[in-house]
Amino acid sequence: MEFGSSICRIRNEAKLTQAQFAELFDVSQQAVQKWENGTSVPDMDKVIKIAKYFDISLDALIMGNDNRIVEEMNKAEALKPQYQNIHDWEFYSSNLKTEYEQSVEEGLDIESYKDIFNSVSRLPKGEIKKRFGDILFDVVASAKIREGYPYIEPSELEQIQMMRRGADQPLAYDASGLRDKIYGAWLGRVCGCMLGKSVEGVRTNDLIPFLKETDNYPMSRYIYRSDLQKTDLTKFKFNFASRIYADEIDGMPVDDDTNYVVLAQKIVERYGRDFSPYNVSKAWLTYQSKDAYCTAERVAFCNFVKGYVPPQSAIYKNPYREWIGAQIRGDYFGYINPGNPKLAAEMAWRDASISHIKNGIYGEMFASAMIAVAASTDDVEQIILGGLAEIPHTSRLYEDVTSVINAYKNGISQSACFEMIHEKYDEYSAHGWCHTISNAMIVAASLLYGEGDYGKSVCMAVETGFDTDCNGATVGSILGMAKGMSAISEYWSGPINNKIHTSIFGVGTVSISDCVDKTMLHIEKN
Repeated sequence: MEFGSSICRIRNEAKLTQAQFAELFDVSQQAVQKWENGTSVPDMDKVIKIAKYFDISLDALIMGNDNRIVEEMNKAEALKPQYQNIHDWEFYSSNLKTEYEQSVEEGLDIESYKDIFNSVSRLPKGEIKKRFGDILFDVVASAKIREGYPYIEPSELEQIQMMRRGADQPLAYDASGLRDKIYGAWLGRVCGCMLGKSVEGVRTNDLIPFLKETDNYPMSRYIYRSDLQKTDLTKFKFNFASRIYADEIDGMPVDDDTNYVVLAQKIVERYGRDFSPYNVSKAWLTYQSKDAYCTAERVAFCNFVKGYVPPQSAIYKNPYREWIGAQIRGDYFGYINPGNPKLAAEMAWRDASISHIKNGIYGEMFASAMIAVAASTDDVEQIILGGLAEIPHTSRLYEDVTSVINAYKNGISQSACFEMIHEKYDEYSAHGWCHTISNAMIVAASLLYGEGDYGKSVCMAVETGFDTDCNGATVGSILGMAKGMSAISEYWSGPINNKIHTSIFGVGTVSISDCVDKTMLHIEKN
């Protein structure tokens, strides 16, 4: 009877008479009557036609209920990701402590939610934690700036430029010596990055004792694999044995700091100097895998895949939105805009705004502008001031870098200045260790106290801790541009062997000299 009842029910729901129903399936009205009263059943081909016409399963038609669909729905509802297999960078709820700290620093009025953030952060990784994290993201997204917050920090280019103190007129530079400066900038970045790469992630409570025990403190040279034999590695938390060292390489190993400079060159090649933030996001998807990106960049990459476009890609569930990631990406825009820090900073904004906001954006603009200024002068104070002139003077980054300049000018010692940075930003907190501002302060201090000496400056940037490879690279890039190739001795450049190994699809290994040639072409097209 279940089949007859089903036929009667679906016919009545469709508001069809028995005659109309019979006509649809090329049978007699009497046949339909017999189906409904259970005295006969249709051939299987008719059953299939009826099921297809009314878009129901055979289970539902024959048995009167759709157990198969119910079972499939239950299975679908039970399908959940294996949360333990999701990297913390991709799981917003794993980073709620960082989100809370970041939001408070931005001035968002969320302090009444502090206990909730802390409680949810302690939950095991899973569906419940995800749902709570979604709610807390909504709290952050709708929060207002608290009363009395002293900083004004826009993320939109026009508003940033309204709060800059830079001049619109480009600076003069010696065109005849430009290629030497560009080569110096590329090589300076790569060597500084290699110096810091060997100890990337270390904290100074391990780094300083290690350097002292290997006769490299104050730091004055690369760290070598052979240094590891001079000390007992088991007493350190940092895994020195797993790192790569300058005495065992043939060219610069793959590193995100150098990848981004080569990738920026590809973006300008493909889209021209007028590339857009959206162009950058498409290039990221095209040229590298997800695993090439970290923290804010990894979040942005995943957001691109989900359909979020810039600037939403920088905001959606991104607790790393003011971390150092953008600050390490802007060098190329300084290279191709020598003497024009305003345009270098604008290009840097187009790049940074896909993954960062506020001071995260300013960090890239600051670095790019400094490099552009360095094409015109080797006065490190003027270079830093030129970089600051392109970001809002109402920002935390501007204030903290200015405090470094003032410390230097007031005769504060090198050690006291770096101690000041350590006191304000906690290197043992991931947020403090990887924040844009803490690392920008180290870059500025290393330039000032290094007094224009390449080796002294990059070593200072690395031995201070925090993001060692990033800071060594940025300091090296700036001084390489300011001083040219003569500033970088064979000691530093030798292990690099004119090679940069990348993870960029279709690029692989490039020669620095070829990268310099392409850079000069992009300058000439200006």
